[in-house]
Amino acid sequence: MSTEVSIVYVLTALAALVVVLTRLRLGRDKGAGRVYVGRSLLNVHTGSGALALVAWLVFLLAGDSLSDNTEGLIGIAALALWWVVVVSGLLILVRWLPSSGRHASGGKEDTWSEGPGLSVLAHVGMLVGVCVFTWAYVTSVV
Repeated sequence: MSTEVSIVYVLTALAALVVVLTRLRLGRDKGAGRVYVGRSLLNVHTGSGALALVAWLVFLLAGDSLSDNTEGLIGIAALALWWVVVVSGLLILVRWLPSSGRHASGGKEDTWSEGPGLSVLAHVGMLVGVCVFTWAYVTSVV
């Protein structure tokens, strides 16, 4: 197995971890950040993340046993779902932007961190990881 393929597998595991931890962290009524993250955005992040993970693993592990057209469609669908995860994750990061104004509320803290560091690391890392997935697909590394 080449180094590039190994990196894709490691990033796949990390992407799964980001999806699960985001759900665990924000699935409660008391999430960290400045504003409440609606259930629909969190559900989009979790649902598309779960579907992306399944489709991506099928693409990576069973791709050789599928026809070229089917393999290509599964890969494109998985990448599209990963990009939905990235966009929804970056939208979730908006909750950390400082709010100003007369009626602005203070930030909420949770027990996992003292600020946005964990969320920024996870979701910017997800953006980089999905860029690597896309590069690996386009250049036929995977």
